[in-house]
Amino acid sequence: MQKLSGVMLALLVAATPAFADFRPIQEENMFRALVEGRELTRFGVRLEVLPHGEITGRGFGMNVGGEWEWRDGYFCRTLEFGQSGDPYNCQLVLQDGNTLRFISDQGQGDQADLRIR
Repeated sequence: MQKLSGVMLALLVAATPAFADFRPIQEENMFRALVEGRELTRFGVRLEVLPHGEITGRGFGMNVGGEWEWRDGYFCRTLEFGQSGDPYNCQLVLQDGNTLRFISDQGQGDQADLRIR
């Protein structure tokens, strides 16, 4: 199970190309407008970021859950999946069309692109 969690985490934060045409999402209301009632997806992962501060979904056959808040221009969240999880982390959010890029550690860490569906 630990190995599976490591693989899932690696895929969730896999390195992707640089900024390209991505623009920062700095306001909570803008972020909410993009994700409300939609799913965020990438290979093997489907997540919903709910308005009341909850994250739900599935990743590689496991339930995924967590909590989120918008703080000082960043998407801050915890995630739990399987028997593992990610601690609280504030992420820079960028948008290019129907793709949101989440960059951990306030834009200084790993990144993951998710499609808005």
